[in-house]
Amino acid sequence: MKTRLTLVALGLSVFTYAQTLQDAIIKTQNENYAAAGSDFATIVSKEPSKGENYFYYGENFFGNNDLEGANAQYQKGTELNATYPLNYVGLGKVLLYKGKEADAKAMFYKAATLGANKNTEVMRKTAEAYINAENKNLDEAIKLLNEAIKLDAKNPENYILMGDALLEKNPTDGSAPIKNYQKASELNPKSTKGILREGKLYQRGRNYQLAIDYYKKALGIDATFAPAYRELAEVYMMAGRNKDAIEYWKKYLELNNSNDARYRYFTALYNNKQYAEAIAEGESLMRAGYSNLYIPRLMGYAYYEMGNKTDTMAYVKGLDAMTKFFDLSSKESNFKYLPTDYKYKGMLLSKNGKDSLGVVEMEKAIAMDATGNCELWAEVGRIWSKAKNYNKSIAAWEKRAGCTKAINGQDNFEFGRTCYFAGGAKLREAANIKDAKAKTAKEAEATPYFVKADTCFSALIRSNATFPAGYFWKGRVETYLDPNNAQWLAKPLFEKALELTKPNEKTGSYKSNVIEALEYLGYYHLTQNANKPNPESDKYFNELKTIDPNNVKAKNYFTPPKK
Repeated sequence: MKTRLTLVALGLSVFTYAQTLQDAIIKTQNENYAAAGSDFATIVSKEPSKGENYFYYGENFFGNNDLEGANAQYQKGTELNATYPLNYVGLGKVLLYKGKEADAKAMFYKAATLGANKNTEVMRKTAEAYINAENKNLDEAIKLLNEAIKLDAKNPENYILMGDALLEKNPTDGSAPIKNYQKASELNPKSTKGILREGKLYQRGRNYQLAIDYYKKALGIDATFAPAYRELAEVYMMAGRNKDAIEYWKKYLELNNSNDARYRYFTALYNNKQYAEAIAEGESLMRAGYSNLYIPRLMGYAYYEMGNKTDTMAYVKGLDAMTKFFDLSSKESNFKYLPTDYKYKGMLLSKNGKDSLGVVEMEKAIAMDATGNCELWAEVGRIWSKAKNYNKSIAAWEKRAGCTKAINGQDNFEFGRTCYFAGGAKLREAANIKDAKAKTAKEAEATPYFVKADTCFSALIRSNATFPAGYFWKGRVETYLDPNNAQWLAKPLFEKALELTKPNEKTGSYKSNVIEALEYLGYYHLTQNANKPNPESDKYFNELKTIDPNNVKAKNYFTPPKK
């Protein structure tokens, strides 16, 4: 619903109303709906027979996207003052937003009749409804506004709404709308709304800097005009200037510290990837009794993105939030879920040890948006690999490799390891087979897996030529592709891996890989010079003995066992 962005100012007759009504209306225009609502409640209690009080009270609810609350005030206004036309416009607007066009037209007709077809505010409010509803009637809106201009040519609101209607009718042509916005500013140079509309027009065309200039110009006229701060916050976010966006959200909250405003600030913090701050704001809103199903949705997202580093219970809390979101949304008829809902629920389930359930949810996300969520296949691949279901894992990794976004080094590393382990599993199966022919056949089944692993680790090395693990793992694979050392395929790979490994890594993160490489290279040189002094073999076995003093192969090399 666009009412928050498109609430128009009142006709000139507004300024003849009691100051308290005008104050409440200004609070509505500044999107301070809670404070305005309190004022309106006082006003209607003091002047219960004035139809305009109920109409603008209804507008406050409508601006806050509360159709039922708005409808109740419009209805009460018609009951207490049946000849005041704007409340019928309000009832028609609610009907139009609910898709009941015929009923809405009947209400608009009644309002026009009560206004003797000369009430320009009735024309403007009816046109506004036609412009902003999903089921628009822009031709009727333009017709009404042309009539209003004939009767009240100096009212700037006519031109602001005409600009809106023309922009909706032809979104690619901003020339006619901007002329109308400029006309409104000429008629009322102190009005911020025409300037704000010009800024929105440039923002829509992604000319962010010009939009920012116009919003700041509006603030130069009225530093208390809260919508300009909100628009600045949002355009800075769109421009990628997140720090500036948060600054203007804070300024907006200084003028409108309602829960509705804090909710928008909460979403801005999430979009700015300030996950801890967003979570704190979301929890504060819920403690204050402000709750909707979208808060636990973003809380679940944020907990996952923040991870367990700063809060060891983040994944547990995230899953609780997503569970609450799905519970609440299931009670809404025809609720439209986003692919990210299933994505985050699936990943949080996995982080909480519920891998198979997590896969189900992630596959729902992929089914809803195969391109946008294609990379989720990597997460599915990891889960199946952890479960040692290598065939399912490899199938998922192959789908990941087919994504538009190229597979990265980490993915190749994990894909390669999965293929390696799948090959190893086949060899273990073969080891338990006594029949020689069947054993050989089972061993042959391992080879394609090692070939795939070799391809993955080769790609990893190409993407990161200084990463020792790529060479260690490719070398390990080559020992299976060259089981009898006919070509010593692993030799150059293990040599390069040792060259790239730092001294502290040799006894730390890469210790087991280094031991394997040293054993292989020491054995290679031993076979090349079996009956001669062998300094190269000595070098590798000495280093092996230093790193792993109890290594059996090193001990046997230096002190061969008796025959």
